Amino acid sequence: MFSDRTNWKLTRNRLTEAIEEVRSSGGHVLDLTISNPTRAGLRYDEPLILHSLASPHAMDYDPQPKGLPSARAAIADYYQTQHGIHNLDPERLILTTSTSEGYSFVFRLLCNPGDELLVPKPSYPLFEFLADLQDVKLVPYPLIYDHGWQMDFPSMENALTERTRGVVVVHPNNPTGSYVHPQERESLNYFCREHGLAAIADEVFLDYALDRTALRSFVSNHDVLTFTLSGVSKISALPQMKVAWIATSGPKSAVEAAQARLEVIADTYLSMSAPIQWAVPALLVQRKSIQQQLLERVLGNLAELDRQLAAQKACERLIVEGGWYVVLRVPVTQTDEELAVDLLRRKSVLAHPGHFYDFPSDGYLVLSLITPPAEFAEGVGRLLELLIAD
Repeated sequence: MFSDRTNWKLTRNRLTEAIEEVRSSGGHVLDLTISNPTRAGLRYDEPLILHSLASPHAMDYDPQPKGLPSARAAIADYYQTQHGIHNLDPERLILTTSTSEGYSFVFRLLCNPGDELLVPKPSYPLFEFLADLQDVKLVPYPLIYDHGWQMDFPSMENALTERTRGVVVVHPNNPTGSYVHPQERESLNYFCREHGLAAIADEVFLDYALDRTALRSFVSNHDVLTFTLSGVSKISALPQMKVAWIATSGPKSAVEAAQARLEVIADTYLSMSAPIQWAVPALLVQRKSIQQQLLERVLGNLAELDRQLAAQKACERLIVEGGWYVVLRVPVTQTDEELAVDLLRRKSVLAHPGHFYDFPSDGYLVLSLITPPAEFAEGVGRLLELLIAD
């Protein structure tokens, strides 16, 4: 009765079962995996946000496939003021309700059923589900860790087939926190140009560079056809508002052809809700206070983690350049899933095992750096107690 594309394993994993066991017994779980900023104790300008949703213009239905000009102009202004990109034409932007929808549009644009895209490994597990729904095959290429993370271009060459249509980069990656550095960008552009591929850049965490200077956005990448995805989910820490976009850049003829097709795709799915579109300028303004809070939280938790790690030798953290997550390398005495379940049952601490993000081997845990500081410090302490005891 159901399509093969939804033939996923829907049974609960052991970690989910363990979470329910601990909570059903009345235990309080210290959650070191928090990804929802609206529940991370941040201070939002609630009156301004709610007021922005009450524009009387929202009573008029004005279907614009690319999105309202005022919303797209506000996004172009964000790139100018935040990243110094002065030549982003709002006509090169298409609004979507999420980066997931943005991926859907781009996958539909580039791929016939069974075509392939190269994606980084480790990375966020959402890609697999998005690709299944679009009948696209994902082919992983490794990120290699050696005093920092690097793209493995020889492996990318080996992964190429006649059905490869593009390369996905996450800038910075979730969960490794690694940016695509300038030399890698040059190599990526050469690789895509030589093989006739598009670049797809996910930049939702771009603004959260730990040295407070983000590396250059792919929005300014004009060497090859490039689709840059971002949105207010992370920029303004407002995932519930459902505002995202695709920015298209590259050679003029390729951009014009891609934009014409993307506009038809967007028009077919209909534009996002009018109240949200009219609110985009105000929602983007929220980043000015929210990003400061989040960066302070991330840097504070990272300093606390380093303080506690310095007192032991059982595990270490890997270099992180940006984003909201950090990777711990831990002793391999069991699988990562078994360790995460053990940590939950014995210490009431929730951490993500590395295999959730396709790490190639056991020995990794992923922690959220936006966890409230007191919970983060206590959770890390309990985690290290378990590792040292074992």
